[in-house]
Amino acid sequence: MKSVKTLTRRAFLRQSTMAAGALSVSPLVMSRAFGDANPSDKITVGAIGIAGRGRYILNAFLQYSDVKVVAVCDVFADRRNRAKQMVDEHYGNDDCAAYIDARELIARPDIDAVMIATGDNNHAPLSILAARAGKDIYCEKPMSVTIAESRAVSDAVRHNGRIFQCGTQRRNVGNFVLAVELARSGALGEIQTVYAEKAWPDSNIYYGVLPEEPLPPYEEMAWDLWLGPAAWRPYNLKYTTGFWRRHGDFSGSSIAEWGSHTVDLCQWALNADDTSPVHYRIMNELGDIEARYANGAKLVITKGLRFGSCPVRFEGTEGWVETGDDNTIETSPASLASDRHFSGGYPADNHVREFLNSVKSRQPTKSTAETSHRSITACHCANIAIKLKREVTWDPVKEAFVNDDEANRLRSRAYREPWRM
Repeated sequence: MKSVKTLTRRAFLRQSTMAAGALSVSPLVMSRAFGDANPSDKITVGAIGIAGRGRYILNAFLQYSDVKVVAVCDVFADRRNRAKQMVDEHYGNDDCAAYIDARELIARPDIDAVMIATGDNNHAPLSILAARAGKDIYCEKPMSVTIAESRAVSDAVRHNGRIFQCGTQRRNVGNFVLAVELARSGALGEIQTVYAEKAWPDSNIYYGVLPEEPLPPYEEMAWDLWLGPAAWRPYNLKYTTGFWRRHGDFSGSSIAEWGSHTVDLCQWALNADDTSPVHYRIMNELGDIEARYANGAKLVITKGLRFGSCPVRFEGTEGWVETGDDNTIETSPASLASDRHFSGGYPADNHVREFLNSVKSRQPTKSTAETSHRSITACHCANIAIKLKREVTWDPVKEAFVNDDEANRLRSRAYREPWRM
């Protein structure tokens, strides 16, 4: 593996050309890395971003016999080394390659699919590079930091014929699936209001720059790569230890953190995977949002629902259902769920399995790039209303705010060289 402290524009363009050349590779590359096994029986995977969530998803991939993880990547040396050790111990060898720069991993022609579990800031640019390089993509949520980014991801996936699965695993978890089925089947009557939990109650998103601290060596922590396309700023450890989740340059804060799941489930329940709400208003000082769809249905993004993390509630003219990660499901009337059996909770195993099946069959996943773009768009619109401290109106066909130049400027962000959408 080549290790460099800076990546020149010329070097980046050369790597991008290598990645683009991979488009001629078939969906399942005929790798020769598997001894006596039929190469086409294995899906070769590269894992990018191996912190806590990344290790969890990596382990979900490793459990399947039709997967071969051949490379890992992380800008932090300790995470990178632990991930390589984890993979090597699983296979009983020392074959797993470890990269600092994800673009080097993506450029490998022998990799069929990538798992992306970096911080939110790098989800979209790496997904776009992977799609252009002919890789199928399992990308953790949220898929973008801006509306323009998730649109670009969906377009790149479609244009390059890739399979995409956003890490919204609750679309493959039994209690949530049952709740959505009750809403879509008409058992609750006409759905009038859906509730999506956000991660924490405050509406404050930080946009400042923290004081400079001594920069670690590149091999220990590649700060420039961690920043990705975000505007340059001096290194501060606080950015990388969770603070980024509340910083507007790196995430969508509370609403995108859980709304990637809960708003997504509400969209699914409303049969609205191809659209987004059209009007957004701030309900209170805690940043709760009321959004309305073109058909009159109402989405409330709030804090205070029941049943663990990422709960949702769907209310119709004939009843309601509420469920969450603690595997509890409650309905009115109670008979709606009394004879139902389901597996619930938090696991992502079924979601990863569906992705692998789709890689083989070339059939869409439940959390396609377009579906995920539409749901994260609702989260971004809500955050834009909060940032502007006023109501906004969204046109989901034109994908623009109506007669609102100020809001439309917030649909995208400037990318730092050499990054491009």
